[in-house]
Amino acid sequence: MRGRLSPKLVVSIVYVTAMFMAALDGTIVNIALADLSHEFQISPAATSGINVGYLVSITVFLPMAGWLGDRFGTKRMFLIALSLFTFASVLCGTADRLETLNVFRVIQGAGGGLLTPLGMTMLFRTFPPEERLKVSRSLVFPIAVAPALGPVIGGFLVEQFSWRWVFYINLPFGLAALLFGLLFLNEHKETAAGKLDLPGILLSAPGFSLLMYALIQGSATGWSSPLLGGAALGGILLICALIFVELRVQQPMLDFRLLSERLFRTMSIISCFVAAGLIGMLFIFPLMYQNALQASAWESGLIIFPEALGLMLASRVMPWSCKRLGARLVIFLGLFCTMVIFGLLSLAGPATNPWLLRVLFFHAGFFLGHSVGAVQVLTFQHITVASMGRATTLFNVQNRLGSALGVAALASLLGAVGGAAGDGQNLLAAYRLALLGSAAFLLAALCVTLGIRKADVEAAMPRPQPAKPLDLAPVMKVGE
Repeated sequence: MRGRLSPKLVVSIVYVTAMFMAALDGTIVNIALADLSHEFQISPAATSGINVGYLVSITVFLPMAGWLGDRFGTKRMFLIALSLFTFASVLCGTADRLETLNVFRVIQGAGGGLLTPLGMTMLFRTFPPEERLKVSRSLVFPIAVAPALGPVIGGFLVEQFSWRWVFYINLPFGLAALLFGLLFLNEHKETAAGKLDLPGILLSAPGFSLLMYALIQGSATGWSSPLLGGAALGGILLICALIFVELRVQQPMLDFRLLSERLFRTMSIISCFVAAGLIGMLFIFPLMYQNALQASAWESGLIIFPEALGLMLASRVMPWSCKRLGARLVIFLGLFCTMVIFGLLSLAGPATNPWLLRVLFFHAGFFLGHSVGAVQVLTFQHITVASMGRATTLFNVQNRLGSALGVAALASLLGAVGGAAGDGQNLLAAYRLALLGSAAFLLAALCVTLGIRKADVEAAMPRPQPAKPLDLAPVMKVGE
């Protein structure tokens, strides 16, 4: 007799472990940026290249994820991406120069660019729409908490060991998910995957690369160079050409036609702005707390950690809140309250009580967790199983692009104000202005939320079903 685990249980374990690792990496590195700026003798604003270079690589490789999974198998490509991400993390920890670290971060981003959409594809193919709201309590929870845990874990590792351990920590998570997935994941291929969209690759890779190069260099050195302006313009033109071509290809790499579905389009735009605001804030605040307010990496992590507690509570309460208030109002109130909290965080100074900051971060996690959870449940409600791979790819492309734009924009604002080179008061003012910039991204998301149609949300939300446990228990087959 040989046991075979339920596909829902297998996908849940692999998805949570891999996505927790990827989400943790997104913020744990921020805590080490102050140490990296000292070790490699660069300004705080210039450390954005370590993060944005990683985000650039993700954005370049993301468009290929959907087709690769459909054509060669979601399991195979997911495990390849997981291996690349994990072992590139170890290489990042061994880097002895900034240039080497940036190269390894690009390789890590290549794995991450494939990892996230493939993981989401497996998840949404396995769980039907009527189960996603319920399962979000368990599956979204560790992934939502990871960004808030990153600063705490990162602060401990930097204080007790060195910045290198913020990369080494990915190894046990990656190996565990890799071995479990190799043994138990089921393969899935789409017979109608079609040929590789070569024009899409030839336009997307240089287009996103040029645009992100301009963002990286502009945020670190300023925007006065004509070369940066040319790179940004070239990237924008290539991306516009990409959209024009993909709309006319029968089986595009990036299926922009999916944006014709109103709910998918609206949720994608909201998610893009939220990613820019959240990731931008998590980039700026640790730098401000350490460089302008003279706190340690560990202290900075403890200040941000209560956001994880807020996210934990939100992951449990969000389904109930959506049923009582409606998903549209939940998204609106969550974004509005978080925007106000980001504004209050920008007022932090040397005399600010650390417990007040912890309370603010807890509420930021609680309110934003509601919005992000509701958006994730609604985004793919009208997407078919056959289109799920390309839909998650398109969603993650714009989401990662939003993250990169948020970090680059706030780093540029920080550098433009001149806080990095000024006295302590000017330095604090520059960071405060950058935090207000993160709130502005949430304001943009809030404006888009006003356009959500009540009928679309009501049609997308699953009707109440008789209570029954999710099929996550192991399934035993006799005679195998």
